[in-house]
Amino acid sequence: MPRPAFDPAVYLVTDRRLARGRDLLEVVAEAVAGGAGLVQLREKHADTREFLDLARALVALLAPSGVPLLVNDRIDVALAAGADGVHLGQSDMPVHMARAMLGPDALIGLSVETPAQAREAEGLDVDYLGVSPVFATPTKADAGPAWGLDGLAGLASWSRHVLVAIGGIGPGNAAQVVRAGAHGLAVVSAICAADSPRDAAAALLAAVRGARGET
Repeated sequence: MPRPAFDPAVYLVTDRRLARGRDLLEVVAEAVAGGAGLVQLREKHADTREFLDLARALVALLAPSGVPLLVNDRIDVALAAGADGVHLGQSDMPVHMARAMLGPDALIGLSVETPAQAREAEGLDVDYLGVSPVFATPTKADAGPAWGLDGLAGLASWSRHVLVAIGGIGPGNAAQVVRAGAHGLAVVSAICAADSPRDAAAALLAAVRGARGET
């Protein structure tokens, strides 16, 4: 099978702590109904069994829509759950080893926090780069200095990869981020903490499409 097609325009990164007591599957289902085209299960505080159970439930939930599920960091969980791939940070397993384990058809994303990391990624077999953070954000307190719109634009001028911006992004600045060169927007609180995850995803998608000049 070829790698699954994916649309990073609105990319949901989950955080149950921000979901205001709602069930995670409900939040994800609403976000996908609103237009989210990629979902990453990020669970920093779950044990392996709980993480796996969530991943398997999300694989089943997303299968009818064709929206891919990525697992943050945990290649073992991604394999066991039948997820579409993983998202890796700079301190996680090296990309070439992850690719060898997951196979040629898996989606792999990689976070880059500096231009040097992005340069190194030019030679890596990844499907997108998570440009982190574009703006300072409390959901990732350990992140490095923000790229800003100028930094993102500079990266977009030479990187060969699909660029997914993350960090402090919402409807108010989404269009600016896309115009600066992002192919998509990864968001956490803008959807997870929204009154309506469906409406939040739809607003972000409309902003992306408007910035791209799409109808």
